[in-house]
Amino acid sequence: MVRFFTIEREYGSEGAEYAAALAEKLGWKLYDKALVDAAAAEAGVDPSQVVAGDEKLDPWYARLGKGFLAGGAELGFPPSGIDTDQMLGYLQRAMKRVAAEGHCVIVGRGGSSYLCGTPGAFHVFTYASMPHKKRWFEAKYPERAHLAEQEIHAFDAARATYVRRHYNRDWADRHLYHLLLNSCMGIDAMVKATIDAAGTIG
Repeated sequence: MVRFFTIEREYGSEGAEYAAALAEKLGWKLYDKALVDAAAAEAGVDPSQVVAGDEKLDPWYARLGKGFLAGGAELGFPPSGIDTDQMLGYLQRAMKRVAAEGHCVIVGRGGSSYLCGTPGAFHVFTYASMPHKKRWFEAKYPERAHLAEQEIHAFDAARATYVRRHYNRDWADRHLYHLLLNSCMGIDAMVKATIDAAGTIG
């Protein structure tokens, strides 16, 4: 019986939108940004401190990534005194707790790797063609449309490196997942395919 989902996603593949639609369809809790709040509660700190280390690497990599992204804030530095390894520990404890509670959809943060083999888990990876991802990026960030492909590659590389470093796994390895979904099919079709594939949900 499936009790929770984890969603890993290529940048621009509408994985977050799909996860939100899946959670709404099931009436389950969505843990995307809410996972940051849960981790902050575990740490006893303000959520902004967890955001700084969310799906990030050490400051040297953040510095490299920040330059590569032409000033993008997404790979910024963790606050003084709290490093990304500490943030990872808080996120892991939060993930373990919400997975045990069940009835939730967990987005990113290496959840598919960390919770691999956990009873009741169903792991999904979303991807899309580059033209589809570029259209998503250009609609969301029109002022940076000229950087679309560069930033898509950079974000995916950062996510892959995060999972490889912390879990020693290949983020895009199909063997990690129960279901691979191409978001070119549309979010409604993705949600239906997920529920059909998962079978008994409770």
